[in-house]
Amino acid sequence: MGFIDKLRARWQQADSLLCVGLDPDPAKFPDRFVDDDDALFNFCRDISDATAEYACAFKPQIAYFAAHNGGEAQLQRLIAHLNAEYPDIPVILDAKRGDIGSTAQQYACEAFERFGADAVTLNPYMGRDSADPFLQYNDRGCIFLCHTSNPGARDFQELDVGGEPLYLRIARTIARDWNTDGNCALVVGATYPQELRAIRAVVGDMPLLIPGVGAQGGDVQAVVENGATADGTGLMINASRGILYASRDADYAEAAARAARTLRDTINRWR
Repeated sequence: MGFIDKLRARWQQADSLLCVGLDPDPAKFPDRFVDDDDALFNFCRDISDATAEYACAFKPQIAYFAAHNGGEAQLQRLIAHLNAEYPDIPVILDAKRGDIGSTAQQYACEAFERFGADAVTLNPYMGRDSADPFLQYNDRGCIFLCHTSNPGARDFQELDVGGEPLYLRIARTIARDWNTDGNCALVVGATYPQELRAIRAVVGDMPLLIPGVGAQGGDVQAVVENGATADGTGLMINASRGILYASRDADYAEAAARAARTLRDTINRWR
């Protein structure tokens, strides 16, 4: 089962549009992890195990692992754990790769073969030849940045290109020309609901990964009303900090589960 089919099945199975972001910051871990050489893996494993029933996807952010000695090995172990214990839940490697074709081939191998991710986030700035090595893994997801959640998104993504903003040109091009095998998706920030509505109108039922809910101020109701498909799916609404660090005490995993369930239920109320 390819990434898109796996995701669609999970939306129905879990009745959830919640993507649990795994961005481990040891400075925010409970004290029990202070002297743990495998803290990145152990913390994220505990959070994943606690929140799996509420998740439509998991999204580990590679930088939070690669910044630490041995961190990438712990990321590899984490994804192996997720694939083994929760094979129905797709894993998105948040890496935002994008480079010339020969280098992109190595990044694609890293994401899909070394780490075993179901999907990877990508930067489309360098064009189609930089995306092809990823697209050729047509059972895996290619999730391209379109309109991101950060304030600086407007610096370039809304520039006029031939009568439309760049982000819409990206959405249109990927939906029309790059999605030949139906394995593409887009990143669209929750903090820009009107842009989200415009993108949904252009790309049809293509899945959208939505960062920016929670700490960045994105509104769940606006995301669902502007981004969901007609059947009430189509979205992977990511939450990281509000779930990961719901508690720094001994109940950190249980608190994460409560936060995930609450957000899942809030999303569902607006569906």
